[in-house]
Amino acid sequence: MWISILLALYIILALFIVVSILLHGAKPSKTLAWLLAIFTVPVGGIFLYLLLGRNRRKNKLLQLKKEAFVNLTKPTSNHLATLAGSYQKLMILVYKNSYFPPTKSNKLTLLKDGKTTFESIFNALEGAEQQIHLQYYIYEEGELADRLLQLFKKKIAQNVKVRMIYDGIGSFSLSKSYLKSLIAIGVEVYPFLPFKFGRFLSSLNYRNHRKIIVIDGYIAFTGGINISDKYLKGDAALGSWHDMHLKLEGQAANHLDYVFTMDWYLVSQLIIEPLPLQDIVISDDKGALVQIVSGGPDDDFPSLEQAYFTMINSAKKYLYITNPYIIPGQAIMQALQTLVRSGVDVRLMVSENADSKIVNWSVRSYFEPLLKSGIKIYLFPDGFLHSKIIVSDDAVSTIGTANLDDRSFEQNYEVNAIVYDQTFAQLLKTDFLKDANISTMLSYPEYMQRSLLDKLKEGFGKLFSPLL
Repeated sequence: MWISILLALYIILALFIVVSILLHGAKPSKTLAWLLAIFTVPVGGIFLYLLLGRNRRKNKLLQLKKEAFVNLTKPTSNHLATLAGSYQKLMILVYKNSYFPPTKSNKLTLLKDGKTTFESIFNALEGAEQQIHLQYYIYEEGELADRLLQLFKKKIAQNVKVRMIYDGIGSFSLSKSYLKSLIAIGVEVYPFLPFKFGRFLSSLNYRNHRKIIVIDGYIAFTGGINISDKYLKGDAALGSWHDMHLKLEGQAANHLDYVFTMDWYLVSQLIIEPLPLQDIVISDDKGALVQIVSGGPDDDFPSLEQAYFTMINSAKKYLYITNPYIIPGQAIMQALQTLVRSGVDVRLMVSENADSKIVNWSVRSYFEPLLKSGIKIYLFPDGFLHSKIIVSDDAVSTIGTANLDDRSFEQNYEVNAIVYDQTFAQLLKTDFLKDANISTMLSYPEYMQRSLLDKLKEGFGKLFSPLL
């Protein structure tokens, strides 16, 4: 009898999920895959769908309307018609998706690798007078975390407000004793969607991958570097970690602070009153034009994917991409192949070493069609390359937290800075070419000679690429 009841309940649940998939499935290929999983893998298929498969753009993960925060950004103009120039379409797209207009007169400092980045971060934190906002996907205990704890204690004694968000899964190793130490000195700290048994099915797969520090509302940092000693010391498995970070001074930093403000509301249900924007003494002809783009699984559109797609299609001479996780969906793949076939110099750089075997197999599963179309692929050999950079035509570039994969586009909360500045683009281009000189450039004929075992591994990795 109980078996019949459980079977009936299972069938009802399965039918309910099937109807939900048919109504809210984002992509036909994914919809078909989940239907097959549910019908061919009893119990397990439903469990995986509840954990990984639900379309959060239809069924909001967290009920927050970004429109409620739009008035806080105080754009220089509310009229989209004023967003002009060669990249007008990109500017309008980002504005409509993230509500941040491009801002002039930003001072930018490109920071490469951990030592340089953390020196700059700690110097800026020492100068904080009103507040420090900090959020990271990975916040690991060690020398950096201990140093931050002591600095926070010092700044709080000077009446500086310190607020911190850490991702509940990315920073899962953060101990209760360290968190208690933060709270004891006066840091306001919240986890983003911590692991809880009662709701892990609805939240485990949706992470806050952002890395943001904002000081007094007008100095900010973002990029690929987390709070982890491996950025200073490397690790036994991969060696040195290489990454890019960006320091911003100006209204773009203020916009990053609003990204933090929205996330703070999500974790605490508290609204932070914005600080008045500081006057930055930079003339318009010397400051950089910067636009912040943020996105998450409960937005109406995949903001980062659309921004990357538009940047790719806007390239006229060259497009260089550095990213450890280049796992392109159909739209990005088609855009890259179309671009290179039309005569544009397209180059990709990924790390030769990887922090995950299955992710590495998945990344390499896309090499064959990319190489066949004429795209140059470089394998960076020194340690692990973790940067997320796109630069094009000595004119536009982006640096931030978003990888070139479905996880960053569909499941993670991400943020990037788009820079419309020739000097900055040339700086990133020079760095790319310098790294390319020490990297291995793949050849399509040689790559086709890889072993059958490697091809099988890649096929296995590609199968799971939408979930990575």
